[in-house]
Order: sequence, then structure tokens, then C-alpha cells
Amino acid sequence: MSDQKDNKQKKINIQLDEDTAQGKYSNLAIINHSATEFVVDFVNVMPGSPKSKVQSRIILTPHHAKRLLKALNDNIHRFENANGKIEEKEKQNIPLNFGPTGQA
Repeated sequence: MSDQKDNKQKKINIQLDEDTAQGKYSNLAIINHSATEFVVDFVNVMPGSPKSKVQSRIILTPHHAKRLLKALNDNIHRFENANGKIEEKEKQNIPLNFGPTGQA
């Protein structure tokens, strides 16, 4: 009886509205961190465009960042097992400019 109760309590009801379900395209992720958090900015960089906008910013604790890394790694391995190796293309040097740099 206790196991059934524990299983019911572990379920999470996650809702997804229509706008979020459409998603945002990103071809660049910029990752920064402090002692207490990781910040991942997802950007859509268009060729020939001098400006790009952050589409989404996700802020994670270090523990959740590590869990995300593991989940991505597991999913990439499963994808490659089903579809073949993802070939890495030549690294592009994209100069980033977030405006004036701050000083502490």
C-alpha cells in the first residue's frame, strides 16, 4: 500500500500552452555560470544579420545543469544509435556582443 502511495506522489502534472508548444529555434547557446547558477541563453543567429536576439534564457542550479548534461548525453547516444553519428562541422567563430561590459 505504501509503494502505491509513493508512486502517486511522484507524478508531476506538467502543462504546455500553445505558444510554448510551438518552441523557439536556436542555433547558438551561450553558457555562463557563477558559484550558484548556470545561465543558458538560446540565440537564433541569421547569416548576414548584424543583430541576433536571445530567444530564451534558462537559469539552472549546478545540480540541475549536471542532470541536464547527462540527459542530453543519454539522448544523443540513443539518437546516434538509431540514426547514425552526428558529424560535427567546423567550429565557426561568432563574435558576440551583449553591449557594454560591466565591472564589479
